[in-house]
Amino acid sequence: MKDDLDEKVLLKNIREYFSSQLFQKHRDSALSKHTKLKSYNVNPIIVKYLVRVLGVKYNPIGVAKALYFPRVLGTSINTSFGTNSQKMFVKLGLANGSLIKGMDIEFQDRVDKRQKWCQLKAGPNTINSGDVKPLMDEFSTVSNLARTNTIEMNNGDLMLGVIYGEKKQLSQHYQIINRTYPVYVGQEFWHRITGFQNFYLNLITELESLINDLDSQNFFEEGYSRLAKEIEASDFFDF
Repeated sequence: MKDDLDEKVLLKNIREYFSSQLFQKHRDSALSKHTKLKSYNVNPIIVKYLVRVLGVKYNPIGVAKALYFPRVLGTSINTSFGTNSQKMFVKLGLANGSLIKGMDIEFQDRVDKRQKWCQLKAGPNTINSGDVKPLMDEFSTVSNLARTNTIEMNNGDLMLGVIYGEKKQLSQHYQIINRTYPVYVGQEFWHRITGFQNFYLNLITELESLINDLDSQNFFEEGYSRLAKEIEASDFFDF
């Protein structure tokens, strides 16, 4: 772990990481994979409905929009956000990948200076009721393992780190876990992993600046236009 972090440098590095590893890869994938008709399992009834509610004509362009928009704006980018965040903490030296099953990263808490074993979650509503017991069991297993191997650890050293959001937004499922193992969300989580109290707020500003600077010109038009050409050449549709 680096003890001489510079907040401005760290913000810049995270900005560059998200730009290349999340946003650019998402756009590249959209224009390579999602412009191919074979990547879709097309239901002819549903696609006509989607064209209708989208308010466009039932033609190759209309069908392409109905297929392409949900795919590009779907859940995959949210999944990538969590996966890439975990990799980023390790790459930038803020944490180490955990060797303990069930934990994502390990790091020295810059607030209380204790070693933490952390499972990462993206946002304050990203688990459901069925996730609570398995998470609690995983933490309990790690705690028992630590005692067996005489590792100094208490319940406060096992935590859930929620990358974005506020404490008041945490679902009841997170709140149940928080009664036994701490759940640090948003500003408090980033404070503990970076040592900068307002890092989370500054990070939001930095990423908003990045997003505003992104060149998104013709991104959607290029994608659905490529897909429309394949749709027009296909025998599957009757226009």
